Amino acid sequence: MVNKTIRIGTRDSELALWQAHTVEKKLNDLGYKTEIIAVKSQGDIILDKPLYELGITGIFTKTLDIAMINGQVDIAVHSMKDVPTALPIGIVQAAVLERANTLDILVHKGNLDFLNESGTIATGSLRRQAQWWNKYPNHTVVDLRGNVNTRMQKLQENDWNGAVFAAAGLERINLKPTDFINLDWMIPAPAQGAMVVVAMANDEFSRQAVAELNDIDTEVCTHIERQFLKTLEGGCTAPIGALAVFVEDDILFKGVLFSIDGKQKIEVEKTIPMQEWKKLGYYMAKEILDNGGTQLMATIKESLKK
Repeated sequence: MVNKTIRIGTRDSELALWQAHTVEKKLNDLGYKTEIIAVKSQGDIILDKPLYELGITGIFTKTLDIAMINGQVDIAVHSMKDVPTALPIGIVQAAVLERANTLDILVHKGNLDFLNESGTIATGSLRRQAQWWNKYPNHTVVDLRGNVNTRMQKLQENDWNGAVFAAAGLERINLKPTDFINLDWMIPAPAQGAMVVVAMANDEFSRQAVAELNDIDTEVCTHIERQFLKTLEGGCTAPIGALAVFVEDDILFKGVLFSIDGKQKIEVEKTIPMQEWKKLGYYMAKEILDNGGTQLMATIKESLKK
């Protein structure tokens, strides 16, 4: 049993492969044998429709889930923000790796004058779109899909002023250009900057191996953020941002829900003692729902149906 080779499932984009190789190296360093198996996901194949129109939460993770359930791979590595808050039956979270940069950044073309005038920004994310419009209501936001490399290329080929990316993704594969600004006012996606490894619940060997890679601080913070997301959305896509960080022995949480046009914004911010973390995401989401969030979520669900 000790000689079992752990087969690591991944998407075949450069960033996904970087993540899989990172996990592979960590497992190899602990003495485990591994093999990487790359699988194309529907989210990578269908690039002409906005993600929310595809109607699948977990469009990037579904193909790997099926490969795991069918026994083709033992574990899968994902950007945690792409993973639905409810995992398929039989699949469990085995480890969350230490978190990287949580910021969103604006990659631009060297001239930022447009920030004070009218401009065109590209992003495929409802969360980024809503926050951009909240700050720059007179700007145009266009849809941008594809893996990180494809999106960077599309930015160069089009006459947009800039595009919004997760800093972590660009940093991991050395694609972060010099022309960027940190959007520290933008609340990131829940679990942004974190990588998660999932395994089959009944695969004791792989689960124990992967558990050695878990970073407890990141696990706690991403749990809070994803609990917030799950309580708010109930399986629907919406402009939601959340960030939990340790500040000495406390946890600082910021959460936000926007209308799709960015005009409505409901936010919460709270600092609590570290030991009260388990239900924090739930309580913060409830606060937003009681504060007009229930009506706003209903409106969002309606408008996404159209």
